[in-house]
Amino acid sequence: MIDTAKRVLITGAQGFTGHYMATELRNHGYSVSGIGSQPGNSPGHYQADLADAEALKACLAEVQPDVIIHLAAVAFVGHGDANAFYRVNLIGTRNLLEAISAMGKTPDCVLLASSANVYGNASAGVLGERSPLAPANDYAVSKMAMEAAARLWGERLPILVTRPFNYTGVGQSDHFLLPKIVSHFRRRAAHIELGNLDVYRDFTDVRALVEAYRRLVEQKPTGEVVNVCSGVTHSLRDVITICETITGHRIEVRVNPAFVRANEVKSLCGDASTLRRLIGAWETPPLEETLRWMLEAE
Repeated sequence: MIDTAKRVLITGAQGFTGHYMATELRNHGYSVSGIGSQPGNSPGHYQADLADAEALKACLAEVQPDVIIHLAAVAFVGHGDANAFYRVNLIGTRNLLEAISAMGKTPDCVLLASSANVYGNASAGVLGERSPLAPANDYAVSKMAMEAAARLWGERLPILVTRPFNYTGVGQSDHFLLPKIVSHFRRRAAHIELGNLDVYRDFTDVRALVEAYRRLVEQKPTGEVVNVCSGVTHSLRDVITICETITGHRIEVRVNPAFVRANEVKSLCGDASTLRRLIGAWETPPLEETLRWMLEAE
């Protein structure tokens, strides 16, 4: 049985993933608080910037969480300010770990969300947690550095690192490719501009992702690094075809050279066997099901 009195603190609680994470935890009886950089009126919301070490310490000292799920990050790879990746993803995470260490008790589990982007341009095959790290952009380097910094706290804090592959769902920003494609189909646009159509990605449904995170913090596998992924890849061409089939709408795809990234990771496919070893049977819905949910959402 879960101790439903457990208090969970989510960083990035106002973000896409944070919203689903909070719902998942509340649905399973947890007391949920959240840290966000913007003001908020949801119960248990604390406004604090990851750059503000003292604000983080004050928040952690007050909440005294049993579990911390760290989702706050600059995550859009095409983000214009490269330094922001390091300020938030590396220095901000270090500030958080310091605040957790200073709060006066040892939590049950600290989940740090990294990224499968740390694997970089894998030539072929399925990527496991022992695959070599070869980050190909500043976002990925910042996440790899975050993981390295977290290891320095491994003796003091029960840290677990997740490496989610691409995931999506209703409410994700149109900056990301699948929501961009879905939004074009929802408004029945005549054409869409994309970059490389032959980029293959492993997509998870955000609802399955937050279920995996909840079950991981319940198992408390301290010191583990865990891929969260479907083990199936789809190209952007596949995504377009699926959307056309669901909606009955045909769209002209125009390749815009400005959208073709020099350091594009050509194929990312994950191995979720560590996740299943730790939490048992787990599946993400097929991509068609996730895209239908997104296309038909109110």
